[in-house]
Amino acid sequence: MKLLNTYEDRDEAEEAAEKLTGEKRLASERDATVTIYNLFGIPSWGNFHRLGMYNLAELKELLDRRPTWQPNDQMRHAEILSVLSSVARNYEIEVPAHWL
Repeated sequence: MKLLNTYEDRDEAEEAAEKLTGEKRLASERDATVTIYNLFGIPSWGNFHRLGMYNLAELKELLDRRPTWQPNDQMRHAEILSVLSSVARNYEIEVPAHWL
């Protein structure tokens, strides 16, 4: 398990934890007067998508209409893939070939 996201609101953190598949853990830490909730889980594209992270919903929409892409769509695809490449390296997961 790895740290997937951090939340300041307990309800939001618990809601996010319910969306994850596989092992998960919600841990809180207090810093002065602020409590932070760390969400740990299995780093997978499915879990990131369920959490609404890394523009994966937008990527899905782009890929669904790939044959009709305009130049702006190609640029946005490249931007999203650049971020996903960094995420993949950080979490030691692969970017699926059909997303490229």
